[in-house]
Amino acid sequence: MDISILGCGWYGTALAKALINQGEHVKGSTTSPHKKDVLAADGIEPYLANFLPGSESYDADFFNCDVLFVCIPPKSRAGEAAGYIYKMQRIIAAIRQSGIKNIIFISSTAVYADLNAEVDELSDPQPVSDAGRILLQAENLFKNETAFKTTIIRFAGLIGPGRDPGRFFAGKKNIPNGNATVNLIHLDDCIGLSLAVINKQAFGYLFNGCSPGHPTRSTFYTQASISSGLEPPQFIPELKEWKIVKSVNTEPILGYHFSKLI
Repeated sequence: MDISILGCGWYGTALAKALINQGEHVKGSTTSPHKKDVLAADGIEPYLANFLPGSESYDADFFNCDVLFVCIPPKSRAGEAAGYIYKMQRIIAAIRQSGIKNIIFISSTAVYADLNAEVDELSDPQPVSDAGRILLQAENLFKNETAFKTTIIRFAGLIGPGRDPGRFFAGKKNIPNGNATVNLIHLDDCIGLSLAVINKQAFGYLFNGCSPGHPTRSTFYTQASISSGLEPPQFIPELKEWKIVKSVNTEPILGYHFSKLI
């Protein structure tokens, strides 16, 4: 199977390696010429792809694949919304032209507002952050296409190699909302969930990628800092806005069980 990954960052590169280990042929894109050699060294067929307004450039062969992962997060800087949506529109145009039938779009649980409740794939997201609103708009662009099927995976906060949660708040004091629950996913489960979608050919679905463990921020980040040999943070023992992200689709459709219980 030929699989293309648009955006070989922290998650995309790890996914590519896992797919290669599974015997798949993987094409990976980057916007940086110097990173092509890095991708090639990992066994990924490297391509340059750029969908910025006025400088769009890509090799059509990159889109010659059985499955395409789109894993390009929106930038957090103000004013990036229009640029991100433009990128997604141009990517969709390239997909249409190539004839790819199966897409996996990587989104985020940031689309869910903190409404002091549990949320799952059936919930109305009601995003309040800029990133959440942009991602939901991008999701809808893909969902509304009829020329191909898109599975959307909404990942919770990402942790794993190179993203040690013990460093997130180490040494900080008077951190608010200490009794709110965390919604996180380890890189191992990001990869496991992604592979399960391919192996089950589960296209046209929505999955929340979030560990079923939901300790409080204070409990989790204090222990994480201690485990990393860092000064533990100090949280204010209060409960303000919160959410608990769950999934009603992951187990029944994919038969997937999270291996890293936060």
